[in-house]
Amino acid sequence: MVDPPALSPRLSQVHTVAVVGTTLWLLGAAALLILWAVLGRHLDIWFTTCVAGALIGGFGYGIFSWQRATARRGSRMAQQGLE
Repeated sequence: MVDPPALSPRLSQVHTVAVVGTTLWLLGAAALLILWAVLGRHLDIWFTTCVAGALIGGFGYGIFSWQRATARRGSRMAQQGLE
């Protein structure tokens, strides 16, 4: 069985990927909110999806930060290999 290739260093940095992804969801929600205010476009499933993506990304980043802090403190139960 062949092992899959490793991710590039750019994609294996959880901090960067989480921040960029959450920011993109926030920008999408802001753009749809501007369209609603200026053009009267309805806030539909696209807006809800962007808000949910931003909230889930923020929640996930919070968990990642918490795990990283416990790993730095040296907790025995902490996840290993976090940057």
